[in-house]
Amino acid sequence: MTEADLVKKIQELKKIRPRKDWVVLTKTQILGEEPKILFFPFFKPALATVTAFGILFGIFGFAQNALPGDTLYSIKKITEKGRAVFVSEKELPKYNLEIANKRLEELNEIVQTNQVKKLAPAIGEYQASISQAAKNLTQIKEPKQVLEIGEKIVELKQNTEKVRSLGVVTDGTEELEKEYENTACRIVEQEIEGMEKRTLTEKQEKLLPEIKEDYQAGNCSQALEKLLLNQY
Repeated sequence: MTEADLVKKIQELKKIRPRKDWVVLTKTQILGEEPKILFFPFFKPALATVTAFGILFGIFGFAQNALPGDTLYSIKKITEKGRAVFVSEKELPKYNLEIANKRLEELNEIVQTNQVKKLAPAIGEYQASISQAAKNLTQIKEPKQVLEIGEKIVELKQNTEKVRSLGVVTDGTEELEKEYENTACRIVEQEIEGMEKRTLTEKQEKLLPEIKEDYQAGNCSQALEKLLLNQY
């Protein structure tokens, strides 16, 4: 190796720098200092991700108590839509009625706490939820489903009356009740056709004229109750 080569190698060695964690550890051993916890570079992205998820879940948690007109209310609705994705088609009409009842609860809270600026947005959200619930009633195919929905509608009407008693005028339940009756009549009509095509028990033969009479009179909910209570 020539002298020039040796000089070149020495210059290259000068450029080498020890790792930061090695420097700290060596300094600790020499000076007798307490070791400090080091976060290696590859820990930083993971820590940032965990922190971000923590903040995100915190925001979603706070959003569940948001009311129409609040900044986080849109996040609350996104959460509800996300849950709806996992609801079966059969359960969707009931789920939408539960959402409508939540909108009424929000409206009631706004009225009780006299948050006047939030009143109009809350009424709008409630009416939109009612319209959506009415549309989804067309997906119902079984008598039992109709009666379950009927119970939810009764609950909704009761909550609506509470809000109206506080002086707030809300519309929409009439549309929902009309669609519910149409759905009930559609299901009863299907069940009557099915009963007429198959062999019936003695009990079912006595029941069929009563169901037809209720159906023709427009009492479809009553006809459904007879179908289910007597295990058609």
